[in-house]
Amino acid sequence: MPPAVRFGVNYTPSEGWFHHWLDFDLDSVRADLDSIAALGVDHVRVFALWPYFQPNRTLIRPRAVQQLIALADAAAERGLDVNVDGLQGHLSSFDFLPAWTRTWHRRNLFTDPAVVDGQAAYLRTLAAALADRPNFIGMTLGNEINQFSAGPHPDPDPATASQIEAWLTRMLAACEEGAPGRLHLHAEYDATWYQSDQPFTPAQAARLGAVTAVHSWVFNGTAQRYGRTSVPAEHHAAYLVELSKAWAGRPDRPVWLQEVGAPAPLVPAEHAAAFTEATIKAVLDCPDLWGITWWCSHDVSRDLADFPELEYGLGLLGSDRRAKDTAAVLAAAARAAHPAPAPRTTALVVPADPALRGRLAPGGPVFEAFFRLAADGARPTTVLDERAADAEHLRARSITEVVTAGQVLPAPRPGALA
Repeated sequence: MPPAVRFGVNYTPSEGWFHHWLDFDLDSVRADLDSIAALGVDHVRVFALWPYFQPNRTLIRPRAVQQLIALADAAAERGLDVNVDGLQGHLSSFDFLPAWTRTWHRRNLFTDPAVVDGQAAYLRTLAAALADRPNFIGMTLGNEINQFSAGPHPDPDPATASQIEAWLTRMLAACEEGAPGRLHLHAEYDATWYQSDQPFTPAQAARLGAVTAVHSWVFNGTAQRYGRTSVPAEHHAAYLVELSKAWAGRPDRPVWLQEVGAPAPLVPAEHAAAFTEATIKAVLDCPDLWGITWWCSHDVSRDLADFPELEYGLGLLGSDRRAKDTAAVLAAAARAAHPAPAPRTTALVVPADPALRGRLAPGGPVFEAFFRLAADGARPTTVLDERAADAEHLRARSITEVVTAGQVLPAPRPGALA
């Protein structure tokens, strides 16, 4: 029997946002975790702001590490497991990079040997600090760190796909050295799947690390183009889950919907609960789903300045820790039993060439073909063009028909290509 889908939240502290590491108040953290645990979820994803934890390349602050351990232990007391993001990196429109990588010390985040050594030491240290905690899920390398590697970032750290693969491999190995056998992964925003010049590729996302992570935000053009109640908007997260499977190294590789939320004004507050319910329902129909981790736990306080407006209302709970109607939707889903979905037997062909990723993005032919199929009730998945005639691969994934250029073709019989 497949494991149950996990439900969790991305933990945004109600007091001080992620700057709470500078004035760490364990009582405040405990109160936040109480309000999260009351939703019935089983895990939190937490964020260690990189420059606060490693302000110098050879200084990883012991007190900061102890505070992270204290947070993890407080979560355990409330029945919550913990995933830790290390290289923060980028959060809610702000970049958090240590001074030893910028300005007078400007060095490439992905290719400079000294920087890479420092990053590996940092990730290894955090993983090792939590390795003996039963509620420690594992490390995520960083939050959407691919946004540093290409435009639209105003000051990118360019790298080739092969250099990024070497960097990912090194960072994941550092996490494994610190905490052997845990679930270590990397996670990028959807430019990995949609932006043709991104050096972080779909193949890396779907083959490196213990699980594939996808982050789904309909402010990427989906809600603007199709509308908040459209099939593309309500099934965007499911699309990314199924899109990732085209590149997966094995048929049953788990996929973690690690970030998804209801962003205003594209999803107005009065419609956020309906959007949340529709998104969760759609993604639960995806086989091999590891879990759903909603963004985010608590609103950003209005006492903090200069955030994009949407960030102030993304929480399931307000900064006063009061639950919203979206929290009730997630809580109901977390407490319900979810039977394993049937296999998806219709596969849409997608190009393996990463230079053609624009076809997968909102408005692209692959994107639109997928949602025409979904609107017709076909429950589509995806397959790479280079695998579309591989009978054994299709059989392993229970695919019985292949859709390409609007035409449905029967899947080849096993042995037909021998």
